[in-house]
Amino acid sequence: MVFGQVVIGPPGSGKTTYCNGMSQFLKLIGRKVAVINLDPANDALPYECAVNIEDLIKLSDVMAEHSLGPNGGLVYCMDFLEKNIDWLESKLKPLLEDHYLLFDFPGQVELFFLHSNAKNMITRLVKKLDLRLTAVHLVDAHLCCDPGKYVSALLLSLSTMLHLELPHINVLSKIDLIEKYGKLAFNLEFYTDVQDLSYLQRHLDQDPRSTKYRKLTKELCDVIEDFGLVNFATLDIQDKESVGNLVKLIDKSNGYIFASIQGSVVDFSKIAAAPLNWDYYRYPFGQCDAFNPTNLDERVQNGLET
Repeated sequence: MVFGQVVIGPPGSGKTTYCNGMSQFLKLIGRKVAVINLDPANDALPYECAVNIEDLIKLSDVMAEHSLGPNGGLVYCMDFLEKNIDWLESKLKPLLEDHYLLFDFPGQVELFFLHSNAKNMITRLVKKLDLRLTAVHLVDAHLCCDPGKYVSALLLSLSTMLHLELPHINVLSKIDLIEKYGKLAFNLEFYTDVQDLSYLQRHLDQDPRSTKYRKLTKELCDVIEDFGLVNFATLDIQDKESVGNLVKLIDKSNGYIFASIQGSVVDFSKIAAAPLNWDYYRYPFGQCDAFNPTNLDERVQNGLET
């Protein structure tokens, strides 16, 4: 079995930085990682990718040849990749024996809750190559500072979960910058646990711009609460403990923690129900000095050395 992550999220949510930081972290704890760039608009990669969609098709060429804008060009590229999925499979097969896969997808949100090409590709790869993938959906944490934007992020997360039909973890990225854009109306747990959105509706009612949408907002919040599927993990990609906690969540969701275990059903059940405080890393955190997904300041570097 091959394990990995499908990294998705709106533009600016930090997907490329996440893939860079996550690949470094996973390598430092003993995993062989292959990053697969499937974003044809991503022409400045900070990481070394094992597979790059630009070897098949380039967004700039599509836009020039077919007189398309960026959004139309991205849809065209994804359609083209779906029709040439054999190319991607052939590139992935040499990596299946011993690599952990990170798929860096485009940030066009329509690809993951309206169009079927991305879902069809993922479904085929999962079934044909026997992949165990978790969708990691990044949402910029600063959206929590605006109740209306936060409700939109909840709807996007829910729609994506239902559309992709994968083990799914929603992540508030850039959590270290969350209050840079304004003070939160409630404590952070309110936004991560997504419980009792009636408090959020009362806060929205204080904004005269949202008064005319009061009924719509209430109905949308009711839909989110009725499904009861959405919650968020938090992530500071420059903090080793934050990244480590997210890795544990992902490993539990796609079954990575069970891959090397031989035991009874009872043993598996104990692990499945256990809290996320087990230590299964091949190397201790103290050896993570090289973890440097971005230009870390002196404070963060000192933190990695402790």
